[in-house]
Amino acid sequence: MNKLISLLVSACFLGTGAVAADVEAPELTEGCKSAYLIDYNSGECVYSLNENERMPIASVCKVMTLTLCLDAVEQGKIATDEKITVSDRASGMGGSQIFLQSGCEYTVDQLLKSIVVCSANDSCVAMSEAVCGSEEQFVAQMNKKAEDLGCANTLFVNCTGLPGEGQYSCAKDVALMFRNLISHESYFKYSKIWLEDFVHPDDRTTTMTNTNKLIRKYKFCDGGKTGFTNDAGFCLAATAVKDNLRFVSVVLGANSSDNRFASTIKMFDYGFANYKNRIVLDKNVTLNDEFKVIGGKKDGAAVKPERNCYVFSSADKSPDITFNVISYKLKAPVACGQRAGAIEVYKDGVLYDTIDLVCAEDVKKAGFADNFKDVAEDWAI
Repeated sequence: MNKLISLLVSACFLGTGAVAADVEAPELTEGCKSAYLIDYNSGECVYSLNENERMPIASVCKVMTLTLCLDAVEQGKIATDEKITVSDRASGMGGSQIFLQSGCEYTVDQLLKSIVVCSANDSCVAMSEAVCGSEEQFVAQMNKKAEDLGCANTLFVNCTGLPGEGQYSCAKDVALMFRNLISHESYFKYSKIWLEDFVHPDDRTTTMTNTNKLIRKYKFCDGGKTGFTNDAGFCLAATAVKDNLRFVSVVLGANSSDNRFASTIKMFDYGFANYKNRIVLDKNVTLNDEFKVIGGKKDGAAVKPERNCYVFSSADKSPDITFNVISYKLKAPVACGQRAGAIEVYKDGVLYDTIDLVCAEDVKKAGFADNFKDVAEDWAI
């Protein structure tokens, strides 16, 4: 079955706005060289200012450092309870640090937390060595990952963001990288921490305070990465969520810490006020039509989307949403959760998203008695 369907406004589809370009944004930043605001789910841009201009980003480069570390955890290359022995090189890093002791062991969980919360350079180098063997090899992977994500104006020379010749990025690329980072659910385990003591193996204690002040100043913000050097100015990549809508924002080269936070809040407020992210497919709601099942105790199986689908756009528009349903050949027995097909979501005639369809019920294989009953019913007719 391959069918094009349109849904009317209902509990499943409440109507959505038009593309981001339909809304003319006012000036949202003050004292910043570059800025970028996107919808997390779709990646659509809401606001931009010199977004492709190459510039230093200071510790915001740790967005990519954390990405590779969390990738390694999710891929099973390293475990969060694994202990890492800190090298002389890692413990000797300057700038923001957690004061790791050379030769001492720390868990991966501790090191990741210190990077997210207090931007610890020593923990960055310790993790880079644990994941790739050396910071140099780790940086090579950072650049490869940036390329894979489509970052056209990014080059890393270290994993900390400390001043380094030839290192640069841009607001648009940072948004792409941060969007990818927060796709890791485990990131938010650390990003919401405001104040916490870091206990060293020798019983020393270092108090960590989150460098992202928006965690306390802006109730919708649940993550971010700050950066500052004299060359880079004040930088911030952040995310905020309200109802079904999550934004990713980037501010680079601000002339003060206050301006980077104020500009980010202004961008978030503008986004939440002017855009909506409404559900068009609910993973808990089955499609109207069942999919045919061959050789089953029943002829069809109910199916539902594997995940929710949201359509992002301005709040005062309603685009045309259509769906192309593709069904696979199902042969009994069929298990609940089994892939049954896919559904393509079109926004104003353009493919917007593709979501797997899964069976919402089990369908057992028909037995002899079931087949005999079918034959008897056919004869009766």
